[in-house]
Amino acid sequence: MFMLAIDIGKLSFHVHGVDADGVIVSRKVSRAKLLCLVEELNPEIVAMEACASSHHWGRLFQSAGREVRLINAYFVRPFVRGSKNDAVDAEAIWDAASRPTMRFVPVKTADQQSLQSLHRVRDRLVHARTSLINHMRGLMAEYGIVLPKGAKRFTSGAEETIAAADLPPLARDLFGELGDELRDVDRRIARVDAKLAAICKENASCRRLMAMPGVGPVIATALVAAVDDARHFRSGRDLAAWIGLVPRQYTTGGKPKLGGIGRRANHYLRRQMVHGARAVASHQRHRAGGRGDWIRALEARRGFNKTVVAVANKMARAAWAMLVREEEYRAA
Repeated sequence: MFMLAIDIGKLSFHVHGVDADGVIVSRKVSRAKLLCLVEELNPEIVAMEACASSHHWGRLFQSAGREVRLINAYFVRPFVRGSKNDAVDAEAIWDAASRPTMRFVPVKTADQQSLQSLHRVRDRLVHARTSLINHMRGLMAEYGIVLPKGAKRFTSGAEETIAAADLPPLARDLFGELGDELRDVDRRIARVDAKLAAICKENASCRRLMAMPGVGPVIATALVAAVDDARHFRSGRDLAAWIGLVPRQYTTGGKPKLGGIGRRANHYLRRQMVHGARAVASHQRHRAGGRGDWIRALEARRGFNKTVVAVANKMARAAWAMLVREEEYRAA
């Protein structure tokens, strides 16, 4: 079985493979000639790092009937031998993909990537709004203007507060322009949210996920975009671990040690699920019975923030079951 490993670049690529006769193929190729070279070598398997444009190339190779193995760059790094260059990286990808226990990243469809791109745009706009609000707060504090915390309360109260304040004409004009910029960013975020809500209405998986407390259009579409086919994960715990909602483990000599949640995570999805879990925990902690008792008991032992992560972990496991079994949400 002939496998070809490709180190992806912007304009140039490096391929590495070993055929049945033991002949090593190691060649640099331009972007325009990559498909022709792959057709010429005719590998059964193509291995690449899961990085920028890898899903695009993966779809092209899959359409030609080849098996595609995408590997997390974190798992390729231990196989790099000697000084780092494109040829060594391609060889490391080949070695990593040859391991029988290696875990691979499923190739995303174009629709999944489109939905994920929409979330990336929304995330950038939210960051831009936060940065702009912090900028305005700092400037307004120089004139003794202090507004309540929170984006909604700031946006609703800034215009009236600026109009009533005793400001020089130049400062008033400046704050007026910043307010217009903030309202424009809010409108753009609202348009993206409307698109996500419309997608939720059309997608059956999203509608099922939204029945879970703490899950809205943002979390539902983010889950579907990231893990449309949850069967790639063996269990709900595997999905929660991939999102980054389980503690880091360091075990030696049969003595396990658990730490906090680590950096190896889908940071955007984890952040959204933690926001949803915080809303659930804040609401349920005041209710008697069931989940409310569990949240209060856990909060008393571990604190509120760890309780929120535990609730997000439960949400991820329930989402896995709903996606794999196509079941509706059932409250415990």
